[in-house]
Amino acid sequence: MDDGDNKGQTFSQRNIFGGFEHATLGRLIAGKFDSPFKKSQGEIDQFGDLRGDINTIVGGSERISNIIQYSTPKLANAVTVNVAMVPGEGNTDFADRRDGPADGFSSSVVFDNGMLYGSVGYDSEIKTNLFDLGNADTLVDAMHVAAKVNMDQFEVGALVQQSKSSDSAFDGGDFKDTTYIVSGAFKVDRWKLKAQYGVTDTDLTSDKVKLTAVGADYKMAKASKVFGYFAKVESDNTGAGALAIDDTTFGVGFEHKFSM
Repeated sequence: MDDGDNKGQTFSQRNIFGGFEHATLGRLIAGKFDSPFKKSQGEIDQFGDLRGDINTIVGGSERISNIIQYSTPKLANAVTVNVAMVPGEGNTDFADRRDGPADGFSSSVVFDNGMLYGSVGYDSEIKTNLFDLGNADTLVDAMHVAAKVNMDQFEVGALVQQSKSSDSAFDGGDFKDTTYIVSGAFKVDRWKLKAQYGVTDTDLTSDKVKLTAVGADYKMAKASKVFGYFAKVESDNTGAGALAIDDTTFGVGFEHKFSM
């Protein structure tokens, strides 16, 4: 079920999977879907799927094919553990044949009681982008810690993440990104004013990639809103072989969530 192809059309395949779920035993699914690392990382994002998305400066936001995941039930009404394996399907990366049941590994521990959210995520040998490698995709080991506070009118979030090339890819992990992100929002009546800022420091190139985003949502109805935002992604180009990024975006839109 994870081998779908969009045949060159605009839209790529979304999450698709099958599995089993039990109230006390947990959930087991397989297919193509967002990794535990991505889901736990993205909860602090105020501009998901827009140019202000945190994935413009941080890796690990992957929807993976051929992934098998087990999730515990919510423990003590707050904690969930997610563990996923990604069999290599016989592919070869950097002269290493990947044919084991857990060639890639993604996991997270999530605390969420409605007001407080916290997560620790860990990826091992997951293919994603590294800015220290010119924003190219490679096998990456990564770890993040994220937290968010949800109050009546305020939302405040933060994330710290370190990503490095896997030993099997570069014999010792020669390339490394370190990312810091803060986000926040203020709600008043039908309005939600929001902002996000982040910096990724690269190791070998000594470059910095920065994200700045501000925006406003206006809730027209329970499932509908209009919004506008400004986002800037730029690098400071300080090191040899550094990235050259200078991207400014302004957008307006309308969103309606359909229910079945």
